[in-house]
Amino acid sequence: MLRRRHVLIGLPAVFAAAACATNDQADDELLGGPQGGRGPQAASAQQGETYTQDEVVTAVEDWLGVSAETAGSIVEKVFSDLGRPNGYIQGGEGAGAIGIGLRYGDGTLVTKTGQSLKVFWQGPSIGFDTGANASKVFTLVYGLPSADSIFRRFPGVEGSAYFFGGVGVNYQRADDITLAPMRVGVGFRAGANIGYLAYSRERNILPF
Repeated sequence: MLRRRHVLIGLPAVFAAAACATNDQADDELLGGPQGGRGPQAASAQQGETYTQDEVVTAVEDWLGVSAETAGSIVEKVFSDLGRPNGYIQGGEGAGAIGIGLRYGDGTLVTKTGQSLKVFWQGPSIGFDTGANASKVFTLVYGLPSADSIFRRFPGVEGSAYFFGGVGVNYQRADDITLAPMRVGVGFRAGANIGYLAYSRERNILPF
């Protein structure tokens, strides 16, 4: 009888412990990982491994030489679409086309974690596109796991071309990495095209 009473008294404690464990597990799933680590995405946010909108607006304004209003407008659009980047590329490029176009550029990739890397890019395009231009380029980089992951081809995302106050921006994507190059420059280039850019460690004459 006494033994049965101890068993009955102990059952609520067992159920309470199980309920706590279930609640902890549910919290972990909502947070994306164990409560101690809170998952890689939350950890990244806590460590400040992405750039704020104010940081990007200042950098775009300085590099492209545009007004704070223009920089703020175009950065706001990109942030509303893609969120906060974890890297950017500052550089310049030249491009030309008569139906079939070519684009060559170079710059420096900088990540929020402190990595810095010289990069080159080149690529073909085809479409209703004529003219030539030279541009300064500021490219926001999203989802880059390491600096070396930039070295691949990035096709353009259809329907992602925008133009704000003399600054053009379009989106390029490969796997989970997205690029948003912003361009301002001199010259004449009219029309529309589709293509890709290949990022490399060295200058490649052939754009393919």
